[in-house]
Amino acid sequence: MKISKEIDWKTHLADYWELTKPGVTFMVIISTLGGFYLATQGSLDFLLLFNTLLGTWLVAGGTNALNQLIEHENDARMKRTRKRPLPAGRLQSGPVILFSLAISILGILHLSLSVNSLTGLLAALTLGSYIFIYTPLKRKNPLSTIVGAVPGALPAMGGWVAVRGAIDVESWVLFAILFFWQLPHFLAIAWIYREDYARGGFPVLPVLDRDGAQTSLHIVFTCLALLSVSLLPTLMGLTGTVYFLGALILGLAFLISGVRVALLKTNRYAKQLLHASIIYLPVLMALMFIDKAPM
Repeated sequence: MKISKEIDWKTHLADYWELTKPGVTFMVIISTLGGFYLATQGSLDFLLLFNTLLGTWLVAGGTNALNQLIEHENDARMKRTRKRPLPAGRLQSGPVILFSLAISILGILHLSLSVNSLTGLLAALTLGSYIFIYTPLKRKNPLSTIVGAVPGALPAMGGWVAVRGAIDVESWVLFAILFFWQLPHFLAIAWIYREDYARGGFPVLPVLDRDGAQTSLHIVFTCLALLSVSLLPTLMGLTGTVYFLGALILGLAFLISGVRVALLKTNRYAKQLLHASIIYLPVLMALMFIDKAPM
């Protein structure tokens, strides 16, 4: 009996961990770390970094959990999401509400008190725009993808603001990189799972755009925009030549993947674009770390 209870407890904890979407949260942490590191002048403040990443992780995890709570009925109709803790019935709504709100509020308070108030405000804006604007719009309008890219890009700005205490031009460049990266990334996912999104009641662009023409244009345009903004850190003196060349090669490779989807319109190339997007962001951030300009 004791062994059985221990196994159930571990499973319960694993379900709450799954609610936070660890993969998505990891990308949020990476982008926050990138903004923090580029903003740092002189030696790195490790305590400030820890507090920034901890608060960001709590808010990101809470936001993802609230999103799953709101969409659990839609998720139950989709093959790729029906085994999540809420649609599968492993967790109940009441405890999930308490858990989600608790870690979200704790994260915002932690950032406000241990980092600075502006970083806490950006975290609150991230949560609010994702839950109260993007999530309901996702079930009504394909433009929700663009709206959803805003809260997805704010953590990079938050990392910068944690160090500088102000929203500078450079932080908007980081925001733009994350903003434009998300669009082809999500469109690739929506292309691959468009039948699933249709069953779930999400009118994302690939669901409505049956021949793929509009989706293709969006993918190519956003890949081009990403290539352009990714070169700005060097032009603004944040990074050096190694980063510039690396960003150029990465951006061109990403663009080629997008063009293949646009020309051939198959799931095979959409999956290649998705894989390229997953590789792109960590490698780009690594290049920023390696070739940060001295300040």
